[in-house]
Amino acid sequence: MDPSDIIPFDPARLLSGDMPVLFYGEIVLRTLLIYAWTLGLVRWIGGRSVSQLSLVDFVLVIALGSAVGDAMFYGEVPLLHAMLVVALVVMATKGLEKLVHKFPYLNPIIDDSPVEVVRQGKLVMKGLAERNIAPDTLKEMLRLKDIANLGEVEGAWIEGGGRLSVLRAKPARAGLPIMPPPEIAPLPPATGDDRVCVSCGTPADRDACGQCLGTRFTDVQQGAARN
Repeated sequence: MDPSDIIPFDPARLLSGDMPVLFYGEIVLRTLLIYAWTLGLVRWIGGRSVSQLSLVDFVLVIALGSAVGDAMFYGEVPLLHAMLVVALVVMATKGLEKLVHKFPYLNPIIDDSPVEVVRQGKLVMKGLAERNIAPDTLKEMLRLKDIANLGEVEGAWIEGGGRLSVLRAKPARAGLPIMPPPEIAPLPPATGDDRVCVSCGTPADRDACGQCLGTRFTDVQQGAARN
């Protein structure tokens, strides 16, 4: 269509374009066929939840989204072409997974390696910077793991697929409370000598945190003992 022929906000063009009514039936057929084909191939490589997607899986989702979407409603895209693209993308992903399984040393090249983000009740700012994660975001992830105080955490890592794994401290130590969220109940300023940085939970004995250079401190609280 020539751009000069486009009428802005034309209801007919916006809603139905210039396709015949029977083309809606073809869209239904295209959608059902491509959906069934893609579903079968994805089941073949094994499904994972969104929270478990690796970098390779994420690329698979993007590639399939483009190949599948175009074939569903673009009449000029032959179904066999689209089905071939989908099959090639899925088989390439399956082959890459088998390659990594056979040669594990390739995994850090293809996917991210685990990064330490909490050590002995304190945030590891270097690890957060490596994964471009803000301290408040990590604290949210810890709260979703039923962590109320950094003192309850011996160690935590961001895995290759972006998931958070946590090793609880036994027994829990005193540390920075992270629940409830500071947006609901801001932490009070420190009043005693046992104080920690509000940002990273590092014990502080001077005016600025030695790890993140934060200048806000609060009193430590005892972490809860959990099974």
